[in-house]
Amino acid sequence: MLDNNGKEGEFILKSKRLLIGIIIALIVIICGGAFYMAQQKAEQKAEIMVGKFTKVLIEQKYDQLPSLVSNDSLKKYNYNKQSLVDKYTNIFNGIGAEKIKISNMTISKIKNGQYQFSYKLNLTTSLGKMPTLSYKGKVIKEGKDYAIDWNPNLVFPSMDATDKISFSEEDAIRGKILDKSGNELATNAEFRQAGIIPKELGKGDKKEKNIKAIAKQFDMTVEEIEAKLNQSWVKEDLFVPLKVIDNEQVKKITAVQYQAVDIRYYPLGEAASTMIGYTGKVTAEDLKKDATLSADAVIGKSGLERAYDKQLRGKNGGKISLINKDGKVKEVLLEAYREDGKDIQLTIDTKTQRKAYDALENATGASVIMQPKTGELLALVSKPSYDPNKMIRGISQKDYDAYMNDERKPFANRFTQRYAPGSTLKTVTASVALDAGTLTTDKTRKINGLKWQKDKSWGNYYVTRVSNVPQVNLEKAFIYSDNIFFAQTGLDMGEDVLRKGFNQFIFGEKLDLPFSMEPAQISNKDKFQSQILLADTSYGQGQVLMSPIQQAVTYSAFASNGKVVYAHLLKDAKIKTKDAVSSKSTEIVKKAMMQVIQDPNGTAHSLNGISPTLAAKTGTAELKQTQGTEGTENSFVVAFDTKKGHEFLVLSLVEDHKKVGKTATELVKPVIEELEK
Repeated sequence: MLDNNGKEGEFILKSKRLLIGIIIALIVIICGGAFYMAQQKAEQKAEIMVGKFTKVLIEQKYDQLPSLVSNDSLKKYNYNKQSLVDKYTNIFNGIGAEKIKISNMTISKIKNGQYQFSYKLNLTTSLGKMPTLSYKGKVIKEGKDYAIDWNPNLVFPSMDATDKISFSEEDAIRGKILDKSGNELATNAEFRQAGIIPKELGKGDKKEKNIKAIAKQFDMTVEEIEAKLNQSWVKEDLFVPLKVIDNEQVKKITAVQYQAVDIRYYPLGEAASTMIGYTGKVTAEDLKKDATLSADAVIGKSGLERAYDKQLRGKNGGKISLINKDGKVKEVLLEAYREDGKDIQLTIDTKTQRKAYDALENATGASVIMQPKTGELLALVSKPSYDPNKMIRGISQKDYDAYMNDERKPFANRFTQRYAPGSTLKTVTASVALDAGTLTTDKTRKINGLKWQKDKSWGNYYVTRVSNVPQVNLEKAFIYSDNIFFAQTGLDMGEDVLRKGFNQFIFGEKLDLPFSMEPAQISNKDKFQSQILLADTSYGQGQVLMSPIQQAVTYSAFASNGKVVYAHLLKDAKIKTKDAVSSKSTEIVKKAMMQVIQDPNGTAHSLNGISPTLAAKTGTAELKQTQGTEGTENSFVVAFDTKKGHEFLVLSLVEDHKKVGKTATELVKPVIEELEK
């Protein structure tokens, strides 16, 4: 019994020891797990804090920084919450920082309550992309949470508390736009900017009187001046810009001072503005479209200034440096060398451009003048137009409203706008029919009266003409511009032949020119919906649409032996051509066009006497809702002379010519006379 009892006691003792061991092990495991979880939670909090800090940097929401950094760390460097926000805002906004990206983020424990983090930062400034910056910092426990242990090298890696950032920028000089002879069409010039020193205006009635005098002097409203004076940055002794003026407009007036400014200048003014365009400061929309632009950049807003903006603008130069307390350069963070914009030389001739613009007088219309053997565009005119120099200097609300409320739409570009070409297109119809063999010079059509229809299936629809000529051949059809003759010519060809021939020209093609322009079209759909539409198309009505530029390019075939010569605007561009029609057919059409001038009954007889080798075709496109009613009429003329030394082609349009009282032919005559000299 004793032996048995002794063994039992020994067993119980061993069991108790085992149980105690297990309990101790469990306690160790539980405590260790709790400690690990606490450590993991602490690291997560530190990571979250670093994530919040870098997110603020990426989004540039610097007003959120004070809630993320340790108060003690700010005091250490004599900063407070507002000075911290100001430092980041002034530095990064000042250098035009954008596209901030964080990469290679790491975080590791230093000791309890402290973690070290590092990351790389990339950003773009107004001078370009800055080299990759490497940052290191600490996260420390502050109360129950964690905070960034801030120091100045979290602004820039080498920065001390007393360091400053120096940013110098050297604006690139915008390139000029030149004509074929080197004359300036867009340049940079020095003008005077008038501005107000607010404290010199006086008070009460005196101030009111002075503002009225200033408004009168500079053609501004009192409201416009007061709006400028009420801007948030204005101080009593600061110069408040009002308006850029001509140097001769400088006049001594109370509270007004002047400073020299270099701005864009357009010597031809309204005569070339639709083509050349103008520049202006970037908008938020511009920045969305092109992230490489800085917030204060000046870019092309319309016309060639916009189309060739990158070449003209160049790249600004400058330097971003870290400056120590002694004013010495501690580190150059970024240096960019200025690249001035390149000049753009055009084929435009200044004298011809001005002459063509003035020749349109008060008409609404357009003129395109080109060299038909080379494709060089000598003039591109749209009228009415606007003064680009007003846009540059800061157009008044009054002047801007006048432009916007003008029913003739001065901002519209009429040399790229599509119109029904009218009878000028008969040149194409004739040449296609001649090539197809469905028309010959001997073919004579018997036509009675001023209206005609194929048969009664046309209902009440008739093709009409102006002159009652009973026997009409091709030459007479050109002289009298006989719609019925060409309608019948189109029907004889049929749709397939007509479309194939028309497409040998430039219908459906996008021209390689720096302007927005829809391709010329034969009809709205790929097939005509009726024979009436086929007939109408044959004499330039129906659904045919062509811009003045497209017409000029199309008709170049008749001045260059059947080859379409594509228009170009840059002086060094290569000549590009396309076979459109046979030289035999173009020679026939050209001779008929010469008779349009030389025959007393010709629709362009008013040009007779300028040159014996001058050829022309006039056109009238009538716009009306229903047949039998009177609509507005657009007047066209195409004229060219291929005599050596006199090669030119003119295409001119006048909208609603009856309202003007003159046709395109009458208005463009002095331009042709000048070109022939």
